[in-house]
Amino acid sequence: MPNSKGAPTRAANSTVGNGGETHQTASTPDTRLTTNHGTPLSDNQNSLKAGGRGPTLLEDFILREKIQHFDHERIPERIVHARGSAAHGVFELTKSLSKYTRAKVLTEVGEQTEVFVRFSTVAGGAGSVDTPRDVRGFATKFYTKEGNWDLVGNNIPVFFIQDAIKFPDLVHAVKMEADRAYPQAASAHDTFWDFVGLMPETTHMIMWAMSDRTIPRSLRMMEGFGVNTFRLLNDKDEATFVKFHWRPKLGTQSTCWDEAVKIAGADPDYHRRDLFEAIESGNFPEWEFGVQLLSQAEADALPFDILDATKVIPEELVPIQIVGRMVLNRNPDNFFAETEQAAFLPTNMPPGIDVSEDPLLQGRLFSYQDTQLSRLGTVNFHQIPINQPKGCPFQNLQRDGHMQMLVPKGRANYEPNSLAEVGEVGGPREDPKGGFRSAPVAFDGPKVRLRAETFADHYSHARMFFHSLTAVEQAHLASALVFELSKCSFEHVRNRVMGNLQNVDADLAARVANGLNMPLPPANPAAAPPQDMAPSPPLRLVGKYPDTLMGRAVAILVTDGADGAIVEAVRSAVVAEGASVKIVAPKVGGVTLKGGKALPADGQLAGMPSVLFDAVALVVSAEGCAQLLGESAATDFVADAFVHLKAIGHTPEAQPLLDKAAVQPDAGVVDLTGDAKSFVAPASTRQWDREPKVRMLA
Repeated sequence: MPNSKGAPTRAANSTVGNGGETHQTASTPDTRLTTNHGTPLSDNQNSLKAGGRGPTLLEDFILREKIQHFDHERIPERIVHARGSAAHGVFELTKSLSKYTRAKVLTEVGEQTEVFVRFSTVAGGAGSVDTPRDVRGFATKFYTKEGNWDLVGNNIPVFFIQDAIKFPDLVHAVKMEADRAYPQAASAHDTFWDFVGLMPETTHMIMWAMSDRTIPRSLRMMEGFGVNTFRLLNDKDEATFVKFHWRPKLGTQSTCWDEAVKIAGADPDYHRRDLFEAIESGNFPEWEFGVQLLSQAEADALPFDILDATKVIPEELVPIQIVGRMVLNRNPDNFFAETEQAAFLPTNMPPGIDVSEDPLLQGRLFSYQDTQLSRLGTVNFHQIPINQPKGCPFQNLQRDGHMQMLVPKGRANYEPNSLAEVGEVGGPREDPKGGFRSAPVAFDGPKVRLRAETFADHYSHARMFFHSLTAVEQAHLASALVFELSKCSFEHVRNRVMGNLQNVDADLAARVANGLNMPLPPANPAAAPPQDMAPSPPLRLVGKYPDTLMGRAVAILVTDGADGAIVEAVRSAVVAEGASVKIVAPKVGGVTLKGGKALPADGQLAGMPSVLFDAVALVVSAEGCAQLLGESAATDFVADAFVHLKAIGHTPEAQPLLDKAAVQPDAGVVDLTGDAKSFVAPASTRQWDREPKVRMLA
């Protein structure tokens, strides 16, 4: 399938390259980019491929040196995705894909396959907080009958860059600035937005990154995507393109930005604790597993290139077929041995699954293996229990190496050999029929460092994503851009980004400029004119996820003298809907209810702020409320719940506290003296109509 999308175009070595990105071309020999060994580079933007849309070539020593150096920059912490949380579980296939693949994990309906799933942030180190605005990793290790399958993806279906050779530059830009080592786990700084402005191919991903998708409510409430385009191969070696999707049973939900910031201070382990406690309590997280399938002809007919990782395939064009389900039902026994030592490799695929020529994926095939060699210190990292295949044996003639943990037997460590004992074969042998085979795809074209013409449109999908969002989400996205760019000290960096935004949506660019109080610059040149694509409603969050208390958390703030009957009525009502309940009291020892009964507390008011919950109920006595009026933590508890658009149930005695917190009556502020069940409906969602009253958005 080479070049069926058009002739390639060069993306570097000019003042304005493919997509309008600016590159500084050397004017004198002593300023030229070189390899570590002094060889001058002619192109630092594109890996070497067999034709513009062909696979990346192993001989590309420039790509290998750059990524290998990048992979070995940290020891032993992961360079990216260092902050992770994980769990064990099972995957069950519900619909066979035997027409498209011979991989048993995708053909044997009802078969349960063990999995280990690791969620992670990207930019921060292992000691950073759980809730920054950041992409989240979503990596699944299937222990299949035919070897491990590692589906290493994110909670966003697209990526910042089109070619893996730019990955070290991207991560260097988003990490702490090199001279000062801050900010940690944040993209709101000059180096990141400088890179973004110079690389228009990042624009679509920036729309997702500035959306509510990157401040998730819970790891249990994130979608997952394989990001890259893969292939399925059937028994006849017929290939079908595939995109992989995870859909959370609880719906895809997010926090508010101010809420995420405050959670970071209240509980840096918020997501890790939430996942662990949900599994520990038996509320097992669950996802549906879906695929988008395309033939070569169907892929060629699309108005964009499916080998471009900055593009999404709208569900309206290619529906998602649900073919399985995954349940996480067991926490790790040891964080380091399992979560930290887990090694995920995109090259881990059973027969029947194969890669595409996506140049981002092609680089990942090398990079992940190289990273594990550095991080885990040995070629034998596959022998660590969490990384060992469980559904089948692993056997070959590779011996020795640092930290060999097995005791291989036999005289011969090569293949073929004829030195086996009588009646035995000479060790494991290849399986031409059932073993891994690659798709028989033909390629032509010269060896080139080029970007295909079909990769040149950097704005149409960004425009489609923005137009797919609700007005609420668009305002959040615009406000996020204002916040991030306001942290940039260089005016030309802000201007270049706004110039790119002009190609996405003129109103969005104007809102950002107004939020920064800066003149709106003209649109930057675009290598390909942006096209208007139909909005895709499945890309939005508001109005998509279910209004439910299932999997959510509710706090009941109580004081001495509170009505225990109301406390129990609220607790029973929300627990019946699948939520968890925490009793919060002024002191951790609990309270004495009206009538003298003691009520233990789950936490102290100052240590359990409302940002940790999805809804709050105030069940207080008049005397207790009077005491709370002198406690700023109590005022913040109520005020934050209101400005974060959460339902607030209350007894009449709590009215002075509501007044002090500037709570205005609306559908989400509920009197609990009637039927406590009336609190359930507003507690099951956010009060979006309240938002214009409590904050200014771009």
